[in-house]
Amino acid sequence: MKNETVVPFDLKTYTIITVGAIIQGLAIDAFLFPNYIPSGGAGGIAVIMNYLFHIPTGFGLWLANFTMLLVGIKWLGNSSAIGTMYSISVAAITIEWFDFPIQTSNNVWVDLVIGSLILGIGVGILLRFGVSNGGVGVIALIIAKYRNTSPGIPLFLINGSIFLLTSSIISWDIIFQAIFSQWLSSKIVDLIYNFQPEPNVVVIQTITPRKR
Repeated sequence: MKNETVVPFDLKTYTIITVGAIIQGLAIDAFLFPNYIPSGGAGGIAVIMNYLFHIPTGFGLWLANFTMLLVGIKWLGNSSAIGTMYSISVAAITIEWFDFPIQTSNNVWVDLVIGSLILGIGVGILLRFGVSNGGVGVIALIIAKYRNTSPGIPLFLINGSIFLLTSSIISWDIIFQAIFSQWLSSKIVDLIYNFQPEPNVVVIQTITPRKR
């Protein structure tokens, strides 16, 4: 298990967190939400709020994430909680305010695969820096910390129950798409979270002079 990551208040760290949150927002805004595919547990709640009450998805995602963040703030610590709050705000702004000039396909499964891969990259960057992507990512990060496991597995399992609720309200097709999306993105999350760069090895060759 990694040592607990403490998010420092420095420009480099928050630049990386910003990039991860924007990548997450891009995947949700351009590929997943247009097809009513929830990006996770909080995404499922945001999709339901948008479907039933026409609440903007960006604000709904922020509200759901912020509520669950309050529950897990005790375990995350102040610096990680601030970093998480920052990341979900950047993702929500990305979803709500930016119109990405991306031509998506007319096939929901193609959009699903592309969006899930991009989503996994963004969430993996955030979790690697000890910052949750919000929502159930907070719970996944807590489980990963105390049960010595990667966050991708609990992230997948917890979100499944919310997908059932979303599918029962909108369409049962969504559950298969959402579970596949979570499975694929969780694989990418674990790859990034557990990635260990190979150390540079310097080979020094000694030459022993021949005896004459």
